[in-house]
Amino acid sequence: CPSPSDLRTANGTRICAQLYADDSPYYSQCCGGAVLVVEPGADVPYMPTGWGDRVSSLVVGTRCDLTVWSRAGKKGSSKKFSA
Repeated sequence: CPSPSDLRTANGTRICAQLYADDSPYYSQCCGGAVLVVEPGADVPYMPTGWGDRVSSLVVGTRCDLTVWSRAGKKGSSKKFSA
C-alpha cells in the first residue's frame, strides 16, 4: 500500500484517500484491484455503482479524515479513518 504522505495524482495534486477492491492476508499484496480515489473535501453520500460492499482496504492521506457509514445516504453506524 502507498504511505499516507504519498497519496497524490500524477500532476502532484493531493488525494485524501484511496479505497481498494482487493485485499490479501499478505501485506505486500494488499491494496490491489480497482481503486476509488477520494478528493479532499469530497462529500459522497452514496458509493459509486459497483462499489457498495466492495472496499477491502484503504489508505487515508495526511491531514485528512474519511468517515464511512454502514448504510447508504449517511445512515447507520459510522466509522472515521485517518492517516
